Amino acid sequence: MANSPQSKKRARQNERRFAINKARRSRIRTYLRKVEEAIASGDQAAAKTALQNVQPELMRGVTKGVLHKNTVARKMSRLSSRVKALGV
Repeated sequence: MANSPQSKKRARQNERRFAINKARRSRIRTYLRKVEEAIASGDQAAAKTALQNVQPELMRGVTKGVLHKNTVARKMSRLSSRVKALGV
């Protein structure tokens, strides 16, 4: 348990950041799910627009420190290749 004023403040800040980061992760997962659903339906146009919508959210997650840069690069690469394969 936090005892000193500094540690109490840190605990408050951590709670606030945790809530913000949780909301951001949830938002990113929602956008990713939309891409997955579009891919599953086989609609390349919808998948392409969903992919364009998820990219800035993923990049924002990197700049805010929620996700690692290489994780986002891997996800974008795999999603874009799957969307591209729908057109074949």
